[in-house]
Amino acid sequence: MRTPPYPLSLPPWCDANTQPGEQGIANETAITKSHIGSTGTSGADPNRHNWDGNALRGGGGGGDAMAESLPLEMLTYILSFLPLSDQKEASLVSRAWYYAAQNALRERNVRGVSCIGLTNLDGSPASHQVLQSIAYHLGPHLQSLCLGGGSPTEASFVALILGCPALRSLDLSGCNSLFASGTLLAQPETAQQVRQALSGLRELNLAGLRDLADLSFNRLSSCTPSLERLSLAYCHLTFELGPAWGSINPQDSSQSQLSFHNLLRFVKERAARLRALDLSGTGLPPEALQALGQVAGLQLQELSLHSCQDLSTEAVAALCRQQPGLTSLDLSGCSELADRALLAVSRGLRHLQRLSLRKLQRLTDAGCTALGGLRKLQSLDMAECCLVSGRVLAQALGSVRRAPPPLASLSLAYCSSLKDTSVLSLIPALGPSLRVLDLSSCVALTNRTLQAICTYLTPLSVLRLAWCKELRDWGLLGLGEPSEEPAQKAQPHGELEYQASGPMDPSPQPQGPSLLMLQALQELDLTACSKLTDASLAQVLQFPQLRQLSLSLLPALTDNGLVAVARGCPSLERLALSHCSLLSDEGWAQAASSWPRLQHLNLSSCSRLTEQTLDTIGQACKQIQMLDVAMCPGISIAAVRQFQAQLPEVICIQSRFVGGADLTLTL
Repeated sequence: MRTPPYPLSLPPWCDANTQPGEQGIANETAITKSHIGSTGTSGADPNRHNWDGNALRGGGGGGDAMAESLPLEMLTYILSFLPLSDQKEASLVSRAWYYAAQNALRERNVRGVSCIGLTNLDGSPASHQVLQSIAYHLGPHLQSLCLGGGSPTEASFVALILGCPALRSLDLSGCNSLFASGTLLAQPETAQQVRQALSGLRELNLAGLRDLADLSFNRLSSCTPSLERLSLAYCHLTFELGPAWGSINPQDSSQSQLSFHNLLRFVKERAARLRALDLSGTGLPPEALQALGQVAGLQLQELSLHSCQDLSTEAVAALCRQQPGLTSLDLSGCSELADRALLAVSRGLRHLQRLSLRKLQRLTDAGCTALGGLRKLQSLDMAECCLVSGRVLAQALGSVRRAPPPLASLSLAYCSSLKDTSVLSLIPALGPSLRVLDLSSCVALTNRTLQAICTYLTPLSVLRLAWCKELRDWGLLGLGEPSEEPAQKAQPHGELEYQASGPMDPSPQPQGPSLLMLQALQELDLTACSKLTDASLAQVLQFPQLRQLSLSLLPALTDNGLVAVARGCPSLERLALSHCSLLSDEGWAQAASSWPRLQHLNLSSCSRLTEQTLDTIGQACKQIQMLDVAMCPGISIAAVRQFQAQLPEVICIQSRFVGGADLTLTL
C-alpha cells in the first residue's frame, strides 16, 4: 500500500480537545471544505436539503431524550439525506449524533468526492503539498477540478493531473503562470502521460489566459481527444481575414499569440465531438462567426458570445440556420443586435432552452413577439433591455392557444420601462415551473407586483427586488393599501406600529398574499427597498431554507428587526447589511448565535458597530469566510487583525477606512 506523502491536516473547528474517533470525520471533511474552499455555486441551490437541529431534537425538554434514544441506524439514515456541510454541523450536537454523522459520512464515501475547487494556489511548498495530498487521496475518483485564478507551477500541475485519471472537467481559467513560459507539455514523454490521464476529459475552461498562444493551446488540446466543451472567453484572439482560415498546419502555430485560424483548424478537427463553445469577450467579428457556423459536421448545442460587440444581425441569422440544434445561446452585450436578431433566433432555434439577451439596448417590445415561438425555453435573461416594457412579452409567453414555455428562470433586472400593469399580466403567464425571478432596479414596481408574485409564484426559490423603492410594509404583510380608505388612513399605520412595538408573533396571519407564502425561498434580495421597516421585516422574514439575504441600505432596520430575522432565517450562509446605520452591538449580541452557518457577511458603513460585534461574530459564526467592515468608524484595524488571527477559515476581510478614517484626505 502506498504511503500518503502528506497527511490531511485538521480543520480549525476540530481543536486539541477533539474526542477519540473524531479525527476521522475531521480529516475527511477538511480535504473537501476547510483547505480547498467552496465546492458549491454562487447562488441558491433549489435541490439542497434543509435541516433544523432543534426540530429533530424535539425542541427541548423530552424531545432531547427522544432524539438521543433513537437507534443509531435510524439517526444515520436521517443524516444521510443532508449535504456534507450539514452533516458536519450535526456531528457537533452530541456524541450520539457524532457517531451517526460519522457513519453517514462513511456510507457517502467522502474519499470518492468527485468535484473540487482549489483557491489561492501559488508556487509555494505548501501549495505543492496540498496538490500532492489531493492527487493521492482524491485523485483516482476526481471528475471535476477547478484551479481558477491560481498560480501553480508547471511541475505541480502535471503531477496533479497524472494522479487524476478520471477527470471529466478541468478549469484553468486565469492560471497564467502555467502558460507564461510557453513550455507547458513541451516534453513528448510528459505530454504522452498527460494525454493518457486526460483521455476522458470532456470540458476544458481556458478563460482569461493572457499568455495563451497557438502552440501551448495545441499542446494541451492534443491531450484531450474526447473534448466536448471548450471556453476561451476573454482570451486575446487575433483575426486575420482571408480564405485560408483554418488551413494552417499545427507545426506553423504561433508561440506568442492565439489566432482564430488556429482555433478554426481545431474546430474542424473536432467537429464530430465538439458541443459547446464559449468565445465571450474575444471580439469575434461577423465573418469569423459565419466561418465557425459553417464547419462541416459541427453540431453545437451551446454557444456563448457575450460582449462580442461587432456581431451583426445577419451573422446571427446565418448562425441560426447553420446550427439549428443549439439549446443555449448567450448574446448579451452584443450591442449591435436588435429586434431582427431575436426574430432570427426564434425562427431558427426551435430547441432553444436558455437565451441571454442582457444589455441589448436596441431590443424593443416588437422583438419580444418572437419569444412565443420558443416553446422549450427554460431560462430567459433580458436584463438591462431598457426599451422592453413587458406588455408584449406577457402576450408572447401567455398564448391561449398553447401552453406557456416551461420557464424556470427569468431576469428583467434594470428594465426601467417595466410597470405594474405589464408585470401583473406577465406573472400569471409564467407558469408553476418558475424558480428564479429577478426584477432588481425596476424602480416603478409597487406592492401590487409583489402581491401578485406571492399569489401566483409560490414555488420561487430566488427572488431579487433590489432597488424597488416603492415597496412598503403593508405590501409585504398582505394588508390593504392605506390610501384606499381615506377616512381610515391612520388605521393601517397604527396597526403596523403595534406590530413593530409589540411582541413578535412567530406565526403571523396576513390578511392577503404576503411574502410568507414563498416558503421555498433560498435567496431574497431587498437591497435599497428603503421604505421597509421592522414592522414588516420582523413578521414575514421567516424562511427556514433561506441561504442568502440582502437587507443593505434599509435605513429603518433596527436591532429588533435584526433579531427577528435571525430567529426566522436560521440557515443563512450569506448576509448583506451594509449601510444599516441603526444596527448596534446589542442587536448582534442577540442575533449572532442564530447564524452558525454564516460564511459571507457585509457590514460595511454600519456606523454604530464596534469591536464588540467582531468578538460576537468570532465566537458565534465559526464558518465565516468573508467579512466586510469597511467604513465602520467604531472598528479599528487592530481588532480586524485579531479577528482574522482567531479564525483561520477567514479568506478575506474588507477593512478599508475603518476606525473613522478621514475620507476627505483620500477621495
